[in-house]
Amino acid sequence: MPYSWPDCPNKVKNAVLNLLNGIKKLIKEDFKGFYIHGSLAMGGYNPSRSDIDVLVVTNESISVQTKRELAKFFLNHSANPYPIEISFLKEEHLGNWNHPASYEFHYSEFWRCRYEYDLSKNTNVYLNERIHCDPDLAAHIMITIHRGICIEGSPIVDVFPLIPGKDYLSSIKGDYIECLKNIEEDPIYCVLNMIRVFLYVKDGMIVSKLEAGEWGLTALPGEMKGTVQKVMDGYCGEKGSFHFTKKELASFSQYIEGRMKFHRF
Repeated sequence: MPYSWPDCPNKVKNAVLNLLNGIKKLIKEDFKGFYIHGSLAMGGYNPSRSDIDVLVVTNESISVQTKRELAKFFLNHSANPYPIEISFLKEEHLGNWNHPASYEFHYSEFWRCRYEYDLSKNTNVYLNERIHCDPDLAAHIMITIHRGICIEGSPIVDVFPLIPGKDYLSSIKGDYIECLKNIEEDPIYCVLNMIRVFLYVKDGMIVSKLEAGEWGLTALPGEMKGTVQKVMDGYCGEKGSFHFTKKELASFSQYIEGRMKFHRF
C-alpha cells in the first residue's frame, strides 16, 4: 500500500525525523529548512521501493569538512532501511535562479562508492569546495512548490523561487529521453515517469507516479492498460520480478512518443 507523509508508518516518519535532527547537528546555524518532495509528499510512497526525497536549504555555503561529515552520516543512514536522495541548496543561489541550479551537496545511492572512496583514501576527488549544477533540481523544486511539505524551517513559499515552465520542461525532458532508452532495464519507473511527463506536456499537470499510473489505467487504450496494470502492481507491491515483453514496452513507448510529438514536445 502506497503512503503519503500524514499516513506513512511510524518507522518511515522516524527515519525522516532522524535525518532532520542529524542534519541540523551538522550544519548548525546555517540550517534554513527541510522539505520533502517526491512520492512521500505527493502520495505513492512504497517503503519497499521508494526513495525518501529531500531538499535542505542553508543560509551559507557548506565547508568541505562538513560535507565529509554529511557524507559519513548518509552512508550510515541511507538504505538503512530506506534509500535517500537529498540536495543541499544555498538560499542565495535560489534567490538568483539559474537553470541548471547550483547545489552545495548531494547524496543518493549513486554516490555511495565515490564518497566511500574519498573518506577511506582521505582524498577530495568528490568531497571538495566546488559548487556543482544539477538539471534535475528545476523539477524537484517545482514539485516542492506545488506538492512538497515543509517538515521544519521557513515556509516553502518564502524560500523557493517560481520555476519558469521552460526550465521545468527542460528538466523533465532529460529524464523522459533516458526512459525511452532504458525502459527495458527499469520498466516500472520508466512507464510511470513517461506518463507523468506526458500529462505535464498535454495538460500542465504535475502528478505523482501513482497518479500517473491511475490515469493510465483509465485513459490509455485497452492494449496499454495491461502493461500499466503490471507496472502498478509492481510499483505498489513488494519488490519482485515482473515480466514485460520487449514488444509491449516498445508498443507503449511508441504510443506515448507519438502523442508527445503531437503536442510538440
